[in-house]
Amino acid sequence: MARRLDQLDPRRALTEIAADFHRRGWMAGTAGNLSTRDRGSPGAFWITASGLAKGRLDESDFLLMDLESEEVLERLSPEVKPSAETAIHRTIYQLFPDATACLHVHSVDASLAVADLAPEASCLTLPPLEMLKGLGLWKERPEVSLPLFANWLDVSAIADAIRQRFMAAPPVIPALMIHSHGSTVWGGSLQEAYNRVEVIEFLMTYLARR
Repeated sequence: MARRLDQLDPRRALTEIAADFHRRGWMAGTAGNLSTRDRGSPGAFWITASGLAKGRLDESDFLLMDLESEEVLERLSPEVKPSAETAIHRTIYQLFPDATACLHVHSVDASLAVADLAPEASCLTLPPLEMLKGLGLWKERPEVSLPLFANWLDVSAIADAIRQRFMAAPPVIPALMIHSHGSTVWGGSLQEAYNRVEVIEFLMTYLARR
């Protein structure tokens, strides 16, 4: 990824991110999903198709989804279906109009950190490390927590819980974690969201190895 991700076609950028995250063990098998708003239509977003190996995606493995409904606006391969977690991505875009990309990964360290330190909690206190600047926190020894959500089989229920909680109290950082599942991070560009995933995973590794 020598060039900034936002200089690439959105689908090509997402395939490169998926391959990179797969190599790191953050998107094993078919786990995880990635999305970005369509540059020509902010009311739509591209998202990974369901059930595909994230280390082997190509540009036909994405669907263009409507932001306000469940309508598929475009699919390059007739057999692909939207990710099961499309509702979460849609909710993030609706709640945060400045969000351009939303990236969801499954890492071992994140699952271990939450299971060990906050197994039934609604938030996980993050360590006051320098890396928090990468999430926009420019304070000395900031006190901040990662919002946690229950992992229900019905993904729409998770999306509803995210909407209700963040409408009542917007998160301090652009990230959340689903118990026994994985983190979701968003940003104002693909590059920013990618960088923020790295920051969150650095913090999760730090906590998991303490």
